[in-house]
Order: sequence, then structure tokens, then C-alpha cells
Amino acid sequence: MEKPAAVSFQLYEHLLQFQLFQGLSRSELLQIAGNTKFGFQKTAKGKTVVREYDSCHQLYFLIGGRLSYTTQSDAHNYALTEHLSAPWLLQPEALFGAATQFTATVTTETDCHFITLSKDEVLRLLDDFLIIRLNLLNLLSTQVQRRSRHSWRRAPADVQQLIVRFLLDRCVYPAGPKEVSILMRQLARELNATRLEVSEALNSMQDAGLLTLRRGRIVIPLMEHLVM
Repeated sequence: MEKPAAVSFQLYEHLLQFQLFQGLSRSELLQIAGNTKFGFQKTAKGKTVVREYDSCHQLYFLIGGRLSYTTQSDAHNYALTEHLSAPWLLQPEALFGAATQFTATVTTETDCHFITLSKDEVLRLLDDFLIIRLNLLNLLSTQVQRRSRHSWRRAPADVQQLIVRFLLDRCVYPAGPKEVSILMRQLARELNATRLEVSEALNSMQDAGLLTLRRGRIVIPLMEHLVM
């Protein structure tokens, strides 16, 4: 059996990976690791971690493994799936605010390991540590600032750029592999373009090796290549 000090040190190493705990001294992190009621969760491959509309009562810190993160449109007529690897913090914005619900369904692509932290424990840490309060404020403020600029960006020059903008606006992480489940006519409707224009743009992007078209799906190996 591991000694408490060894467990605290392992937890300290994991916490250092996350923005929420950046800037804390070693002694403060070890104090948090030793005095905070962290949960530890192992979820097997292919299991659901949270579902869209589930209430958010705790933070999930992914410290090992890979997740499938699927967000659907309000009408549930298209969806974007992202593949996210540790370290990753699941939707910290869902813990507070008017709607404390997850907006995505998250499943495991491999065996995954999580550290969990209840809302009560988060509130206690926010009360005890100014740096954690500032880190959370910076994290949420950055999200708000990015979203607030969306309406002011330069208009896409063509349908290919429209498609890239459509995808980027719906990503939680603007890099890595993505998969979009959407019919061509629905994508054309979303972009206010013709089906032919969308088809030609997608086929041109496929010829360039930027994506692969499958029946009702668009598979993107690396989102950053689309952006470039």
C-alpha cells in the first residue's frame, strides 16, 4: 500500500498539468493534494463519462487516456466529434452559471483515468487560494473573449473558408482529428450555400488531402491543416 506522502506527490505531479493549478508553489500544491477530497475514477474503454444535458456537480480532470467528445446541434441534425487526449479538463464552465449542464457527450476511446473534484471542494479551494480564483477567472474570461470576437472576424472569401469557419466555431480544441456527421444538404443549409457549391468545395479539400468524405460524414485527420 502506498504511503499518503507518495500519493500526495503523485497527485501533485498530475495537478501541475492543469491551468487551474498553475502558479501555485510546491508547498501549496502538496497542501492541496493532502487536504482536498479528490476522487479517482477509472473508466473502461467504450464507456460514457457524461452525457449531453447531465447536471454538472464536479470537475473531471483527465490524467490518462483518450476521449471522444461529441457535440450536437440543437435540432440534433448534425454532430461534431473530437478526439481529446490527457491532460484535459471537461467543461469547467458547466460547473457555474445559469445552465449547470454538460453540453456534450463524452465517451472513452481507451481506458481513462480521471481525478474528480466536487463543486463544494472547488468552492473551498477558490475561497482559500487567490491563485486558483485568478486561474479559473482567466480560463473562463479567455473563452468569453474568443467567443465575443466571432461576429467581428473577416468574412470567409469562399465556400471552402465557410466550411472551415463552420467547423472551427464548433470545436472545443482547434487541432487534432475531428469527425462531422452531417448530410451535404444540411451543411449547405447551414452555410447558406448551394449543395453543388458545398460538394465542389469538399471534394477539392479531399483532393488536397485535408479531409475524407464518407456517407453522411466528413473525417478530418488534423484540424490545424484545414486552418493553415
